[in-house]
Amino acid sequence: QVQLVESGGGLVQAGASLRLSCTTSGISFSRTAMAWFRQAPGKEREFVAAISRTGDSINYGDSTKGRFTISRDNAENTMNLQMNSLKPEDTAVYYCAAKFTVALAAFSVMNAYDYWGQGTQVTVSS
Repeated sequence: QVQLVESGGGLVQAGASLRLSCTTSGISFSRTAMAWFRQAPGKEREFVAAISRTGDSINYGDSTKGRFTISRDNAENTMNLQMNSLKPEDTAVYYCAAKFTVALAAFSVMNAYDYWGQGTQVTVSS
């Protein structure tokens, strides 16, 4: 059974940092492209960052580029998102997503992903 479990969310002030983690089980992690998406209340789910199965290809959403860093540890079956210089508009539920693939691409399209975690809340106060 595939499981994706996000952790690391919380309440912080603007300008602070947070590190999210996505721990996976039940999948061949090295054959899985991964991504982070987020959804704020009343808004559509938004692409945050994606990483290829090898970690060699990375994409970021326009609103997070330069502040967020995605990474993965294939030995630990874990993906991380380092979020710096957080802004109130970063407030959302953050979801990790997984896509089985042999390709070496990082996928930014939500519908490309096969599995999703339950999400972790990130709240940034002004």
